[in-house]
Amino acid sequence: MSRIVYLNGEWLPEAEAKVSVFDRGYLFSDAIYEVTCVLDGKLLDYDGHSARLKRSTGAIGIKMPVDDETLLSLHRQIAEKNEMTEGLIYLQVSRGNPGDRDFMFTDDMTPTFFMFTQKKNVIETKTGKNGITVASVEDLRWGRCDIKTTQLLYPSLAKMEAHEKGADDAWLVRDGLVTEQSSATAYIVTKDDVVITRPLSHEILPGITRASALVIAEKNGIKVEERAFSVDEVKAAKEAFYTSASNFVTPVTAIDGHPIGDGKPGALSLKLRDLYIEDRRANAI
Repeated sequence: MSRIVYLNGEWLPEAEAKVSVFDRGYLFSDAIYEVTCVLDGKLLDYDGHSARLKRSTGAIGIKMPVDDETLLSLHRQIAEKNEMTEGLIYLQVSRGNPGDRDFMFTDDMTPTFFMFTQKKNVIETKTGKNGITVASVEDLRWGRCDIKTTQLLYPSLAKMEAHEKGADDAWLVRDGLVTEQSSATAYIVTKDDVVITRPLSHEILPGITRASALVIAEKNGIKVEERAFSVDEVKAAKEAFYTSASNFVTPVTAIDGHPIGDGKPGALSLKLRDLYIEDRRANAI
């Protein structure tokens, strides 16, 4: 069955959805995106994702083409039209099509608004149970990583470099300190069970799963410290994990071929994964 997508006010079979080659999202990566998880046919962490979408579009001056009520309705409709009970909803808003290629743009452009679904298992996953390995890769991204733009070339290249090194993903490093994973938030767990993650700044994306996971951790007596950490600290850590909308809390078992802890998914990481799923599932809309 062909997916039904949403494009500029229309529901279309995916093969019929067309965007101009002059769209600034295509020519300049002048676009913002969000990914919201669907579980049991409901939206997880939706308020956080919708708020970040508005923050990101506002940061680069793109006008949101729909209001809050319509945005929520579209998320629910696209899941229903595609009979999706578990998976992801991808949303992208570009500045639109000016009719030709030009670095300059005007304030009155009509945004291109696009949504599609991806059916996938998000609960019963091999990575959630067994964890992943990572390789350290230099962070060469632009200076506003806190804005969720579609400028994903370098994270993609970093992930490919990590694969060439025999790892599953990349942990990006700037000035000797880990910033984040290629498309997720990075954490370590100290010997005394303190969760460490980098504080929010222009250097990392304010992860929605990150925000929820930290609140859930503290509610359940897990100590959290927000500070930067080095690759050497990762190697010396008791555990490591990452968070993202599509992978929740997932253990990391090795970095640069060096096992973290005993090289197996850590007990605290797996506990926090279960706590996150239970809490977010109960609060899904």
